[in-house]
This record gives sequence, structure tokens and C-alpha cells, in this order.
Amino acid sequence: MPRKIALVGIGKIARDSHVPALQASPDWDLVATVSRSGKVEGVEAHDDFDAFLAARPDIGAISLCLPPQPRFDYAQKALSAGRHVMLEKPPGQTLAEVHALAALAATRGVTLYASWHSRMAAGVAAAKAWLAGRAVRGGRIIWKEDVRKWHPGQDWVFEPGGMGVMDPGINALSILTEILPEPVHLTAATLEFPENRHTPIAATLDFTGNLRAEFDWRQEGPQRWDIEIDTPQARIALRDGGARLEIDGAAQALDEGPGEYPALYARMADLVARGDSEVDLAPMVHVADAMTLGRRIAVAPFAF
Repeated sequence: MPRKIALVGIGKIARDSHVPALQASPDWDLVATVSRSGKVEGVEAHDDFDAFLAARPDIGAISLCLPPQPRFDYAQKALSAGRHVMLEKPPGQTLAEVHALAALAATRGVTLYASWHSRMAAGVAAAKAWLAGRAVRGGRIIWKEDVRKWHPGQDWVFEPGGMGVMDPGINALSILTEILPEPVHLTAATLEFPENRHTPIAATLDFTGNLRAEFDWRQEGPQRWDIEIDTPQARIALRDGGARLEIDGAAQALDEGPGEYPALYARMADLVARGDSEVDLAPMVHVADAMTLGRRIAVAPFAF
């Protein structure tokens, strides 16, 4: 029988990705939501998380789709109540928060899954397999999108803890840390902060191994999510956020699989069944390092 799960935070990412994945999942039965205003048709709705936990002890798993700022408190309450928890990316505001949640999950004997949806893109596993054992000579990430399209009116992304352009940029970093045969670390960064905002709208990150990432949230027209890695044998490229794979410009055949979010929920089901947790913070470490090493540049004010 599918396990009962509740979805907390019914915003754009929940409606666009989580709800369809859960409705199609053979592993999960979406039986409740918790949100101040959002609802899913045909699903029991709550607006108070504490009251929900008390009223529905039969729901053993909770997926948190809230912005990162309030997520720790919700996750802490859920884990303390003995519920398995899946975290939308990024898993928290800070590394310390997520370390604390991982320790709590271990103490309570429940699963904590810090999910990275871009790692489930169709080309990522194939790119990782191709790069295994090969030397990396360098590479570049170009991750440029329009914040007005993907986060319309969502001011939380520019508040402390919202990460700014690092919110999409961490998707690229989740792929990079998954596919590289050897780890890299940040050496320098430039962060562009709108004069009226607390988080960056653009960033350039330099890593060991001659790798550079360029993130920008001011992209108009075609959106771009590309990762290119140079090796002595060839250049491998992931396009469209990892959906397409090229080797020296030639498109590679891929197993499309179930899709990013269905794959996340299948992984969550497997972790719960085995009694394991998965909390890989490598992408978030690079973001934290960028905030530490970054040279700050003030740019024009931003308004939605």
C-alpha cells in the first residue's frame, strides 16, 4: 500500500512539480496539505502545522516545500513527532540548521532526505558515468534565468536566507558535485547585490580545477542552464539543466526516466523502506563559501 504523505507549503513549486509527482506515485498517497492559503483539490487541507501534527498521527511522512527561512522550525517539529521528512532544495538557510536536523533524525530513528531535483535530470547519471576515471581540465557553468518568470513577486528570495541567485545556482552546483570524479572547492567569487536587496542577483564563482560558474537572474528571452566540462578526450556538456547530454557537440541518447520529481519521491520511498537518511550538503557548502569569499558589488535596484 502507498504510504501516507502530507505536503507543506502549497506554492508554485508544489503545484508545478510536487503535486503531479505525488498524484502519479505508486509509493505515496497525498492525503493532506498544510498551507496558510494554498490547497489541492480533493485533498484534506490544514492551515496550522502544530494542529495538523496532533490531528493526523497516522501520516508518517511530510514533504516541506516552504521557503528556506521557516523550514527549520517545521522540519524540527516533524522529526520530533517521529515523521519522515523530505526537504525541497536548498535544504535550509544555513549548514548548521541542516546538520542539526540530520542529528535529530538520527536520534528519532526517522528518515531525512535533503533532495536535489536537478541531480535527477535525464543526462546527469550518464554524464557522471562518462566522466568517471577521466581527468578534468576545466569547465564552465552558465546558469542564467529570469527571476520574474520563475519567482514572480516572491520577495523572500531577496531576504536573508533566501540566497538570491544562488537559489537556482545551487541546482547547477548540485549537478557539478554529482558528476565530477574529484571534488573541487571555491577560490574566489564576485557577488552583485541590488542596492535595495539583501541577496545577490548575479554571481561569478571560481573553483579549483579551472572551473568557473556564472549565475544571473536578469536573463531575458531564452533561458540558459548549461554545464560544460573539458577532458583530454572530449568536451562533455549538459544542456537545459541536465535534460540533454552532448559529447563534443554530438547529442547523446538518454533514458528519460520518470522525471525529476517522480524520481525524488521514489528515492524518498526507498530511503524510508531501508530506514536511511540522505543529507548531502556539498552544493550548499559552495554557496556558503561564496558568501564568505565573495567580493560584493552594488548594482541597480531591483523590483518585480
